[in-house]
Order: sequence, then structure tokens, then C-alpha cells
Amino acid sequence: MSNEEIAHDFSPIIKVYKDGRVERLLGTSTVPPSTHPENGVQSKDVVISQEPAISARLYIPKSAATNSPQTKLPLLVYFHGGGFCIESSSSPTYHNYLNTLVSEANVVAVSVDYRLAPENPMPAAYNDSWAALKWVASHFDGNGSEDWLNRFADLRGVFFGGDSAGANIAHNMALKLGCEGLVGVKLIGIVLIHPYFWGTEPVGEELTTPAAKREYIAALWRFTCPLSIGSDDPLFNPGKDPKLGELGCEKVLVCVAEKDSLKDRGWHYSEVLKKSGWKGVVEVIEAKGEEHVFHLFNPTCDNAVAMKKKIASFLN
Repeated sequence: MSNEEIAHDFSPIIKVYKDGRVERLLGTSTVPPSTHPENGVQSKDVVISQEPAISARLYIPKSAATNSPQTKLPLLVYFHGGGFCIESSSSPTYHNYLNTLVSEANVVAVSVDYRLAPENPMPAAYNDSWAALKWVASHFDGNGSEDWLNRFADLRGVFFGGDSAGANIAHNMALKLGCEGLVGVKLIGIVLIHPYFWGTEPVGEELTTPAAKREYIAALWRFTCPLSIGSDDPLFNPGKDPKLGELGCEKVLVCVAEKDSLKDRGWHYSEVLKKSGWKGVVEVIEAKGEEHVFHLFNPTCDNAVAMKKKIASFLN
């Protein structure tokens, strides 16, 4: 067998060869934690678990150092995107984004580095994310292992956020929290940016989406989550989840982009959430003329700046 024979081709993000070799085409570069020269945001990396290997990058805004010890800041737990199979919390894309968001919103952030598929198929990412949340919760009395969380983070004012696959994780973590609870954590809201949801029945304008694109979206889920029942798995299609009404937060902000194939799923999510019996408030904002996760690749464009300001106000 040639070592160039391909078993799975999800270009432009990942290829898997028949000999088992995994080639990530995006999201492999990393940058170290730092103090941002322009906005003063500080970051550092922490190990949450050795086995399995779970880590996170923590961020504090410049104001944290000057606030009185009694002044705690909202805490954003962020889950990066990348189809569950690329990117990391130390990728320059996410490091740059969280530096600016933490500064704009004046929050503490924990950017979770979960294990990636296919080497660690789903539900590894969900399990790691929940383990990270339990680690965060261990700081509720100010006696956790991480000084920054003890000193600066208000665990009665917690938010989950993420983009694409990370938004999927944020939703599922909020639902798990609503169903099971998480001692010491009060989840106020979740921010879902271009959430990676799908389903077998088209919604909105999905019938006009090219068939190859629709199949790519569904096939990537099957690839990363091989034990799933498919596109109507409640983890992937929240409208099929009888427990949706137990979402464990008070408010939800969904961000969608006009030219994103996942746009209609974001709108659909807000509609099924309203009908689920959930008692919170959901808002959807749409960026006109934009593609999937445009804000990560063009962070200074008007729509990206406007979206960041909207998220910052949601977090406060």
C-alpha cells in the first residue's frame, strides 16, 4: 500500500491516510502565552489533567492587577473551533482573538485545550471540556490550584463561549450543567459564534446549499464522532434533544454570518430553544456579507469589531 493513499479527505482542514497518518492542513501553529504589548492582557498556560492530557490558556485583563481584591470579574470559558479535529488554545488565531476580547469585555478567560479527533474521537472533546469545567468549579471558594482564578474570577458570573465546533461544545456543556449541575458555578449565558449544528431535514435556505457542501458538513461529524447516530444526534442537532429546555443559563447570544452554510442552523437553534420550555432569553445577530468565522481571519473589519463589542456587552 502506498503511504499516499487517502482514507479520509476533509480538505482544507485535515487528511487521514490509509496507513493511519494524520495530516492537519490548518491550525497547527502555536504561540506562547505573553503580556500583550498594546492592551496589557496577560496569559499563561496551565495543566488541568495529565491523563488524559487537558490544558488551558488563562487570560486576565490589565485591570485585574489594579482592581481591589474584592472586585472579581466575569469568567468566560472559551472552546476553540476547528471541526473537533484542528486548532488549539495556543494557536495564534485564538490567542489573538482572546487577547482582544478579554481586553474589550474586561473579563477573565479560560481557553480550553481539549483532545482532537481522529486520534481521540468524540466524545473526548466533550469529556475534556467537562473536566475543565469541573477544574474551574474547584476554585469557587478561592482555594483552587490556580491563583488567577482564585483572585480575579467571579464564579457566580460565568459564561461559556465558542465558535463553530467550539460553539457546539459550549451549548452541550451548558445543557449538561443544566441537567446535572456544577457546584460553585453560576452560568449566566452562552455565546455561540457560527455554531456547528446540523440535521437530516434542511432548514431555512439549506436546500440551496450545494449537495457536496451539505455532505461535507455531515461527513465531518461522522468522521470525528464515529459512534454517533448521525446528523440527528442531539449533540449535533439540538432540536432533537428532549432535554433542550433544561439549558443551564439565563441568556444566549447566537452570532451567524450571512454567507455561512451553517447560518440557518443558528437561527433554527434560537427557534427550537424558544419552543423547548427554556425560560431564558435568546438573541441572534447576523453579519451581512460574511463567511464562516470571518472574525478570526479579518478581526479588524467593521463586522468583526461590531460583533466583538456586542459579545463584550453580553458578558457584562
